[in-house]
Amino acid sequence: MGDLPEYYFRVKDNGAAVFRVDTENRQRRIEMDQIAVVNIRNGEIKPQGERALTPEDRTEIETWIAHRREVLAAREVDDILRAVDHLNLVTQWAQSKATDTQLEEITDTLLLTMHDLRTVLVRKKADRLLAKG
Repeated sequence: MGDLPEYYFRVKDNGAAVFRVDTENRQRRIEMDQIAVVNIRNGEIKPQGERALTPEDRTEIETWIAHRREVLAAREVDDILRAVDHLNLVTQWAQSKATDTQLEEITDTLLLTMHDLRTVLVRKKADRLLAKG
């Protein structure tokens, strides 16, 4: 049990509930005492109840927030790269396997989605080029 971390972060939408892990008790049970709630978007740390967080608590929580933001940013990029792969698979499907009925069902929606995406990407690229210039 000595290998357990001192803090546990129960991830939830936009943050986490923060627990202090305790194994130093008479029953040798794992006890988790909620000490705070974290909002990942704005970095807000709310102590639970009347609790005052120690500087060590705050340091651990702030470190977790920074790491969590990095993880979420990496996942976001990975999700986009997976979408690119999926679009390639859709292209192959449309070219080689799709029936006329299936194509009729998805073509307009897919074309509008792709047009919208292209418009945004072209505008953002132009903005970046103008900013460099």
